[in-house]
Amino acid sequence: MSPHAGKQHLYLARHGQTVLNAEGRLRGLANPPLDEVGQAEAAALGLYLQNKGVVSVFSSPLTRAVTTARAIADAVGVEAYADDRFNDRDYGPWTGHVKAEVIAEFGSVDAAPCVEPVSQVLARARPALDAVLDQYPEGAVVVVTHDAVIRPLLRALDPQVREIAAPTGSVNELLRADGVWSIQAVDLAPSTMTG
Repeated sequence: MSPHAGKQHLYLARHGQTVLNAEGRLRGLANPPLDEVGQAEAAALGLYLQNKGVVSVFSSPLTRAVTTARAIADAVGVEAYADDRFNDRDYGPWTGHVKAEVIAEFGSVDAAPCVEPVSQVLARARPALDAVLDQYPEGAVVVVTHDAVIRPLLRALDPQVREIAAPTGSVNELLRADGVWSIQAVDLAPSTMTG
């Protein structure tokens, strides 16, 4: 049996909110904890994913992602593992700066000097999606990461995907069937869902 045979689900989630998110600042490799809103978002993700057949949870090694992953793992009764390949984009000297101000100065975050290229983010994160699913041929896997990782991953998997907001505490549903990825749902926000 080939390593990519069969159908597998992967839930690509964004961590809960931090004070830097609330202030519109570039987070990158800064390591703020979840704020109260972020803790509630992490708990809501855990509740949403409880009955999805999740067998493992992976995350970026940054505190905001690890804390979110642990909330999900505790809710579904599995282990959570940190994986450097899902780390946030490195914004270099612009880490902690207001994103709108960086865009105003350089035209885009991508144009700011010393920012990790999107191609480099994809080079580490894209193969990691297959790698984590290959470890668990039965059941669904959750990956908790960052908007600067989620957006390029979804665009790489499906160039036709609509604009992706990737708000904090949101989740995207992906399916890999016989090695081919498809996006089932984008930007689901469990903390705003009722019942």
